[in-house]
Amino acid sequence: MLRAEELRKVFYPARSKPVEAVRCASFEVKAGEVFGLLGPNGAGKTTLLRMLGTIITPTSGHCWVNGVRTDQAPDSIRREIGFLSGNTKLYGRLTATEVLRYFGRLYGMTDGHITQRIGELADLLAMQDVLDRRCDTLSTGQTQKVSIARVILHNPKILILDEPTLGLDILTSRAILEFIVHAKQGGHSIIFSTHYMTEAQTLCDRLVLMHQGDLMAEGSPEELYRQTGADSIQDVFLRLLDQRGGNGS
Repeated sequence: MLRAEELRKVFYPARSKPVEAVRCASFEVKAGEVFGLLGPNGAGKTTLLRMLGTIITPTSGHCWVNGVRTDQAPDSIRREIGFLSGNTKLYGRLTATEVLRYFGRLYGMTDGHITQRIGELADLLAMQDVLDRRCDTLSTGQTQKVSIARVILHNPKILILDEPTLGLDILTSRAILEFIVHAKQGGHSIIFSTHYMTEAQTLCDRLVLMHQGDLMAEGSPEELYRQTGADSIQDVFLRLLDQRGGNGS
């Protein structure tokens, strides 16, 4: 479904040294798989996701979606991807329904299909009570639900979710995690970043552990336990850091 090959991103800030945010990232994500990027803030997770989602261009390396290289057909690739970033915003003066209808038309959906999908997603994300409310009156959790509905409205094959539960209450987090499980069961490929170890351990079929731009290890939770002798994802991460000298150097 998605393949990354030696993706690398270097930023060149003014009057400062270049910053290599991601180094030589290579992996594959299959249909019906939850693939997690796990690491602390500043590990490079968001930069990597933005390259996968065609939001930013890699310094080097390539990514393929269904055998098509993303830089060769970015517009068609974007129709296959639903991307949720940490700074996704909604139009405050529109209701949740109006926002979803607007984006549905941008996706080329018919009004009837949009109405059907809004109903399905309202049930799935337990957001029926916010559909007619203006977005600038919604709580953080309600806003996140509408943002996710916007991302998956056109039923994309690949979902890229950047820390979708960050800062949310336990009930909203549970609804979003249940949504990820539902999307997996529907055959979607889900790539999501988190620094919550329990989320990764519970949800992910496979994981990449990132630190300072490097992919330290990749595999299922069970494979990572065997590789490191640890019995939790948190201990896997800490043992890998110890092997690298404790600071990723």
